[in-house]
Amino acid sequence: MPVATASFAVFAASQVGTPGPANMALMATGARYGLRAALPFVGGVILGKQLVIWPVGFGLMELSSQAPWAFEILKYVSAAYIVWLAWKVANLRLSADQDAGQAPGFWAGLIVHPLNPKAWAMIVGGFTAFVAPGTPTFEATVTIAAVLLGCQILLHPLWTMAGEAIAKTVAGTALEPYLMWSLAGLTVASVLFVLFGGGA
Repeated sequence: MPVATASFAVFAASQVGTPGPANMALMATGARYGLRAALPFVGGVILGKQLVIWPVGFGLMELSSQAPWAFEILKYVSAAYIVWLAWKVANLRLSADQDAGQAPGFWAGLIVHPLNPKAWAMIVGGFTAFVAPGTPTFEATVTIAAVLLGCQILLHPLWTMAGEAIAKTVAGTALEPYLMWSLAGLTVASVLFVLFGGGA
């Protein structure tokens, strides 16, 4: 089989479903604004991964051997973005008596995965570990893209709903700031693990 689709689906579900920068952003957004208001952001996050999958599938990683410094810079720029996002999460408050403002929209969600080190590691791992040599580029890429899209459609809204459910419990209580700082801390920890711990 050119692509080990079933094995990759298990891998993809384990990666998409576990904590990482995108899921922490989804949970925090759900906590602050609720699932309904966060849906455009969720949609952007889901489709944003395609902006990484297709260039990688069509040879972007081959450029890494020619300009490794560019990918090193991208890695740390991405990490800086996620840390900034975590800082914003840490300072959010869920209390109903505060103006929530407008939920982040589709375009804000669209850039989460292109600037997410975990997404890059997951996708590169998919192509290198689950695609047989000689597989046509389009076939490999569309399979990886479809499996990840399916996993995201199922799992990303669950993280957003989890944030909304947690918020209903802690909003306006003494636990609220600890929740938001914990979400921010998990976001930063997930980035550091991907950068320095070899995780995906």
